[in-house]
Amino acid sequence: MKQVDYIIVGCGLAGIAFCEQLREHHKSFVVLENESQHSSTVAAGLYNPVVLKRFTEVWKAKQQLELALPRYAHLEELLGVKLDYKLPVYRKFASIEEQNEWFSASDKPSLEQFLSPKLIKNNNSNIIAPFGFGEVLFTGRIDTEALVKNYREYLKNSDRLIKERFEYAQLNISNDEIKYKNLQAKHIIFAEGFGLVKNPYFKNLPLRVAKGELLTIKAPKLKLEVILKSSVFISPLGDDLYSVGATYNWEDQTNAVTEQAKIELIEKLKRVINCEFEVVDQRAGIRPTVNDRRPLVGEHPKHKTMFILNGLGTRGVMLAPYLAKQLYKFIEENTSLENEINIARFSNINWEEYEQ
Repeated sequence: MKQVDYIIVGCGLAGIAFCEQLREHHKSFVVLENESQHSSTVAAGLYNPVVLKRFTEVWKAKQQLELALPRYAHLEELLGVKLDYKLPVYRKFASIEEQNEWFSASDKPSLEQFLSPKLIKNNNSNIIAPFGFGEVLFTGRIDTEALVKNYREYLKNSDRLIKERFEYAQLNISNDEIKYKNLQAKHIIFAEGFGLVKNPYFKNLPLRVAKGELLTIKAPKLKLEVILKSSVFISPLGDDLYSVGATYNWEDQTNAVTEQAKIELIEKLKRVINCEFEVVDQRAGIRPTVNDRRPLVGEHPKHKTMFILNGLGTRGVMLAPYLAKQLYKFIEENTSLENEINIARFSNINWEEYEQ
């Protein structure tokens, strides 16, 4: 029987962030991952402190960035790969009214550090933007595919990764320990993404399907060096390649790409750029999201050795390090979780149903 402090189920953005908390505090752990969930590996990986549809601050944006950016810098050093591409985000204006809304927002105390008050004129003939752009500060892109791939390899090389589907029926729980097959642990963390819907202990939490699809295009004439946000985002990847996304589908629960999504993204893209491009790749994944747009973090009310870290939605690269630290301190230092993220906010759930 192998003894560790923690078992972690899932090795996406949430699982990796919690692993890093454990490494920082010299805790032993193993990760079970069967690569069935694709939301982290197909994510665009953008970090941006502003909701650009409404010009409002992302929840806890400053605190999230203060934790996330040093964390990714440390991961670059640990893994020996480039992860953080610091790129400005330009919000394309659709009208004079939107320009005025932007300038009003940039005067607000909560947003003035993130929104540049300068109007940026469009000097790229391949972009359709007669009203120009507004620039968001402290933005960029994390290469989530490289992160997940290399971190799993790191775990494998340090004998911390078990590549298999988690079998809930093999889990034995007591008041002070967890047993799973030949593993014994003090705690178990479920960071499974949308795989949570099959988890008998947490499956009734209000996790929603939000399938997203992305295109990768090659556009040699575009010469875009910023992340452009309009009805779609366009993010430069180098070598004249760009990521374009993303769609939202609340019904489809598969990771299969669809022609419908491809057509939708191409139509929107053609309203933003007028140069030739070629679609060279298409990817899809299921985002784990919640109705109230807040994550799912906390302790199972009956099993005090069992915890959840999920529901990161579209802002996982910013949220994951912040939430992982919150959960670690909750478990190890007995601090309180913020009400906005604590699963205890769902008081109407009958936890008696959560048995095998």
